[in-house]
Amino acid sequence: MDARLIPQVLFLRAQWRRRDRWDTARIAAHQERALLRLRAAAYAGSEFYRRHHAGLHDAPLRELPPVTKADLMEHFDEAITTPDLDLAGLENHLRVLTEGGGDPGRAWNGRWWVAATAGTTGRRGIFAWNRSEWARVLASYARAYDWAGISTGPGPGRPVKMALVSSRNPTHQSAVVAASLDTRLIPALRLDVTAPMGGMVAALNSFQPTVLVGYASALKPLAAEQLTGRLRIAPEGVMSASEVLTRQAASEMREAWGTDPFDVYAATETAGIASPCTHRNRHVYEDLVLVEPVDQSGNPVEPGTTGAKVLVTVLFSRTLPLIRYEMSDSIRLGGRGCPCGRSFRLLEDVAGRVEDVLVLPGKKGNVSVHPDVFHHVLDEVGTSGWQVIQEAGRLRVLVAGMVPGHSVQGIRSAVGAALEAAGAAAVPVDVEPVAELQRTALGKAPFVRALKGQNHPPGG
Repeated sequence: MDARLIPQVLFLRAQWRRRDRWDTARIAAHQERALLRLRAAAYAGSEFYRRHHAGLHDAPLRELPPVTKADLMEHFDEAITTPDLDLAGLENHLRVLTEGGGDPGRAWNGRWWVAATAGTTGRRGIFAWNRSEWARVLASYARAYDWAGISTGPGPGRPVKMALVSSRNPTHQSAVVAASLDTRLIPALRLDVTAPMGGMVAALNSFQPTVLVGYASALKPLAAEQLTGRLRIAPEGVMSASEVLTRQAASEMREAWGTDPFDVYAATETAGIASPCTHRNRHVYEDLVLVEPVDQSGNPVEPGTTGAKVLVTVLFSRTLPLIRYEMSDSIRLGGRGCPCGRSFRLLEDVAGRVEDVLVLPGKKGNVSVHPDVFHHVLDEVGTSGWQVIQEAGRLRVLVAGMVPGHSVQGIRSAVGAALEAAGAAAVPVDVEPVAELQRTALGKAPFVRALKGQNHPPGG
């Protein structure tokens, strides 16, 4: 733990609270100045961006070509703005961490914090931050507590105890964040989402967290444990992140802990992007990141329309600038105005996070089946969740902790009827009760996972 981080984070939190009163004009003026500084730094220090934006250094943001993760990783050593870092060195650092050699919360070489994406949507991405940037990453997550109205101001005699249930992979940003904050003022309990439930319950009962943070797929079974009485904690706030939070799961968490969970939208590359206020309206952190929902061709979509993907520009990124960086999330932005008084734009919906749209044969050609088709049928059948996995020639439905009153045959029939209503032709559906769900390398449990490595649907 770098002792200088906490004072920086607390200073930023206080500074950013004043921004809550900014009007739209003040937000826009800040964005314009911050974007100019970001682009100047990128063109001064990054050969990749000088070349990628050749002839466009003075062009509006909307005219700049997007940047993909593959672009950055292929040209990483040219994209980075400091000669002290290179991709080979960072990969070796992450390899050492993975093998148990070091504390992910401690700055590498005394200067850099490093995290990686899982690579589930292609080549994994590696990202690095200097101390100033990393303090902003941590403060962006702390802002989620502020906007949610959760009292997390640490002080003598009142530590803020944070329990994080996600990936213990030391290269995952959640692990780096938790390790960075783990002090006497903010003691952190890091639990592996894949660990046995009994051990997690015992650890949480002993720790008694002030704030409970985790993947939705981890919080849902914990809510079930709370309702049975085996888990006995009373967190002031529950924060869901990184996965789709369904209405059913949110309802179960509210019943368990007496409060609606706060659904935070964040990514390894950007840190916090949006989070709810006390009115449960998600506001975009427009002073930290610019978000542009676009269609499949990269054209901007109108407010109130869901994009096929999103381009993000991180205004405080300097070590590895991110300017119109492409993410696969499908988001829908709304307008402004909220009873909380903030003028930051509203985020109405996020889709496409760890669940896929399936392409299946239909009566008149292939049809796209949205994950909501399965949510409507399956959200109430498993106490610990469910998954739909597309394989060649069939769909596998995994149900963890089947709710009494449901049967394998009944679930199979309901899924088949839902697929038929969505326009899909008959496809074999295998329903499998399981002890636990399948998880990615970073511990996430996708609701719906499409066929990998093939372009044809089952039966096609």
